Amino acid sequence: MCKLTNGRTFLGKAAIHYIAAGRTDRGRKRSGNEDAFAVGVDLGVYVVCDGMGGAAAGEVASSMAVKVVMHHMAGNLHETPLAEVLERAVNAAGEAIFLHALHNPRCSGMGTTLVSLAVEGARGWVVNVGDSRAYRLRAGQFEQITLDHSLVDEQVRLGRMNAAEARISPLRNVITRALGTQSSVTADVFPLEIAAGDLYLLCSDGLNRELSDERIASILGEPLPLDGLCKQLIDEANKAGGQDNITCVLVRAKS
Repeated sequence: MCKLTNGRTFLGKAAIHYIAAGRTDRGRKRSGNEDAFAVGVDLGVYVVCDGMGGAAAGEVASSMAVKVVMHHMAGNLHETPLAEVLERAVNAAGEAIFLHALHNPRCSGMGTTLVSLAVEGARGWVVNVGDSRAYRLRAGQFEQITLDHSLVDEQVRLGRMNAAEARISPLRNVITRALGTQSSVTADVFPLEIAAGDLYLLCSDGLNRELSDERIASILGEPLPLDGLCKQLIDEANKAGGQDNITCVLVRAKS
């Protein structure tokens, strides 16, 4: 599944154009796909979610989160500041999932990670809950923007575990924050100053669990259109094992 589009936003007299693409794949081991994504260049909003829960509940949670966030953003773009609008959209998604599970026992315990990018001219904001990530490639420098809300990553940040131990820990799948598992959750917000040439990657952990940051950066440096880069990332993750669903959204800022 893929989506490709383009658009433009303005800040004063300067204009930054945004082009974007996204793809999702169930991977080589899973029977279904509990990831969901949205590419909304006209809105300046991009979302990736990775659902969790029994039966099809994870798919329900991720799809609900994407739909609620995009609907909320579309209806409130006139409000400012945009970062607060995005936070409210994420909170609304979490509440909707929680209430749905409350009234539908088969969906009990369902939830989803979320990472979203909202842009307005040369400014941007990343919001995340869980371990879906946002990265930026700028002038050859590749960096992770978000911090994973996972047990092992929090242990690494506290100095109680190193990165090598975290990669093989039996607890590496334990998420400490997710949308919908509680009535409310605190999302992290990262403000950005966007420069022409920046390339932003939003992805579920099915990508970064299989590919190192160095390999992802290498692929993103290839001279391919964004949809081709998404396909290459997913193909490489599948070749590396494809243990989970794999989703990526790429957003490039152009002058």
